[in-house]
Amino acid sequence: MDKRDLSRLFQERIKSLLVRSGENQSAFAASVGIDRSALSQLLSGQSTRLPRVETLLNIAERHAVSLDWLLGLSQDEGITGELRPSMEIEEGSDNFERTLLVKWHAEATGSKIRYVPARIPDLLRTQAVVAYETSMVHRDPATQLSETAFRLDYNRQPGTDMEVCMPFQTLSDFAAGCSIWSDLSRKVRLEQLNHMAELIDELYPSFRLYLFDGRERFSVPYTVFGPYRAAIFVGEMYLVLYTTEAVLTMQRHFDGLIRVAKVNAHEVAGYISSLKVG
Repeated sequence: MDKRDLSRLFQERIKSLLVRSGENQSAFAASVGIDRSALSQLLSGQSTRLPRVETLLNIAERHAVSLDWLLGLSQDEGITGELRPSMEIEEGSDNFERTLLVKWHAEATGSKIRYVPARIPDLLRTQAVVAYETSMVHRDPATQLSETAFRLDYNRQPGTDMEVCMPFQTLSDFAAGCSIWSDLSRKVRLEQLNHMAELIDELYPSFRLYLFDGRERFSVPYTVFGPYRAAIFVGEMYLVLYTTEAVLTMQRHFDGLIRVAKVNAHEVAGYISSLKVG
């Protein structure tokens, strides 16, 4: 589904809820914790960007509708919706991926999110690194920048609890300009490392990054969204697991990576700052 179609669906559903509530725009906006001007912008369709996670949750809860329906992913507006299978495969296209991530993060608000990234964690990437990486896979950099901004905004909200674990070799290779980063300039790599160290300091302790030895342990990229689902990233798709047993298994795997970490969360910013850029 095109991003404009998603935006139009969201706009229509907000208008529907406004009419159903019998409130004027000021009262409706106040009930979900946003400014009247922000609501007017949502209703006008001036932007294809979705609101903050907190706003989506407030709207869904206040008006007793599901996030799936609000985001245009389902025709069933009920809270419970249909029964979900134990496993699904979700395509991660440029437009649909961010909508899925918004939904999954929103549902996990207040729970711990465990994240093993494929490379540098999305929310820590600079614009230059996003542009470089998307050029290799022919994806839209604007969409990826929007996703980075969303993840960063999510992690700056009160009550966020996210743990990230990755091999320290990924950062060493990046600093040295090895592997896929061989064509990335030293200046861009240095800016990325400095940006990452500053953000890790800013977000700690609600965002905690751990580094393990990739020679001792291996992990595919995945995210565990609280007790609700585990999404394993497999190229352009997500393998999404819903059963309690599967989610607990992924949680235990992640906790095992944390236990063998060589660099703990409170040390990571200093470790990154000490890397020599080749």
